[in-house]
Amino acid sequence: MKEKMNSTKIKTMKLYARTSGILADNRGEGYIDTAIVILISVVLGALLLAGLYALFGDVVLPELTRRIQEMFNYAG
Repeated sequence: MKEKMNSTKIKTMKLYARTSGILADNRGEGYIDTAIVILISVVLGALLLAGLYALFGDVVLPELTRRIQEMFNYAG
């Protein structure tokens, strides 16, 4: 009986040491860090898409429309 109690005590001490080591460890990447990186990526992607949309709407599409109309203008 005493041997079983000692075995249980040793297992409990090992579990405590392992758990306290894991909780005291401050290396690695946390969930908050990952969430912030994802949020920044989404915001930068949205800004990039908005910039491309504005560029295409104001510069590229009008120029493309003008060139296509000139290409099919057979009035001359």
